[in-house]
Amino acid sequence: MNRIRMQSTENRHCNRSPAMSTAGKVIKCKAAVAWEPCKPLTIEEIEVAPPQAHEVRIKIISSGICGSDNSALNQIIQTKFPVILGHEAIGTVESVGEGVTKVKPGDKVIPLFVPQCGSCRSCKTPNCNLCEKFEFGLSTQSGLMADGTSRFTCKGKSIYHYASTSTFTEYTVVSDICVAKVDGRAPAEVCLIGCGFATGYGAAINTAQVTKGSTCAVFGLGGVGFSAIAGCKDAGAARIIGVGTHKDKYPKAIQLGATECINPKDYDKPVHEVISEMTNGGVDFAIECAGRIDTMMSALQCTYLSNGVAVLLGVASPKDVLPLNPGLILPGRQLKGSIFGGYKGNDVTKLVQDYMDKKINLDHLISKTLKMEQINEGFKLIQCGTGVRSIMIY
Repeated sequence: MNRIRMQSTENRHCNRSPAMSTAGKVIKCKAAVAWEPCKPLTIEEIEVAPPQAHEVRIKIISSGICGSDNSALNQIIQTKFPVILGHEAIGTVESVGEGVTKVKPGDKVIPLFVPQCGSCRSCKTPNCNLCEKFEFGLSTQSGLMADGTSRFTCKGKSIYHYASTSTFTEYTVVSDICVAKVDGRAPAEVCLIGCGFATGYGAAINTAQVTKGSTCAVFGLGGVGFSAIAGCKDAGAARIIGVGTHKDKYPKAIQLGATECINPKDYDKPVHEVISEMTNGGVDFAIECAGRIDTMMSALQCTYLSNGVAVLLGVASPKDVLPLNPGLILPGRQLKGSIFGGYKGNDVTKLVQDYMDKKINLDHLISKTLKMEQINEGFKLIQCGTGVRSIMIY
């Protein structure tokens, strides 16, 4: 981790001077472009236009490669092509457009794939975080900025934005409602608060509201699942069962707080029945992080009949349908959804500060650091289920 922090510091220093020389100008830089679905990304020189009113141009320091990026590449999440993917990053503000007041050049920031406009019903509701300007994964997403145009051009062709962030590029442009200012000392690994950590940890803390002494099951032992386990532990759960097929990940899950791990393939009965037998009728809380219909159903069915809570945060295809019999919920079970762990944009600033104050830990998420040129290696690791999270240092 020391190497990551050192590179982040070097980037932070070199990011301060370009603002005056590049503000208002088109910037040429490297980006990983997805020209079409299901194909490897290619490293290209792109042109990034200056930010317009209420927009921020960011020099990216590091970006995680998330399973949702892989889902977008493979069209499980609706995406327009060609596109610059990526939504989990940290960077430095290079320049701002007219009317931007919340950040200034030189500020360290995390781009937000869940905006916070501050004026819609969701933003004004304390227990809701999905701003009405959110379009990540929706069939109606434009892939463009608010004025209907892109800030990216490659080989004379306009390139779509992704998840309001597009972080697989050395420079990106986002709306000023899609950026959170963070501690200027924050190191490169803090990019993972931009999605993976917050999504899993918040699902346990905010959405499920795991209680002290409770029993939990976490389905999917990737970066999000590990973060959910950490959240369950910090909430005081007495028993945490990790569910996954990659047994090499079990030691890390145990280290993070899981009391045991099970592989559904080891049993001749459905895994929800196994868990129910292990826990005197079912767990109090189950968190599904894999994005598969069968694991979503297992998560619901393994909870205690009269008051169990199942939280779904894995992203499934729009074509997938959950075969839900009302009898599964009628006795008192609850089925909840969770995006970005229930956090609003302004919560990100505090999460980063909690990390800086050593109240939360991100080391469990990072299994490999890569350069942008190695991005397809990171996607292969996701597809084969090995490792936890790869981050790219630019």
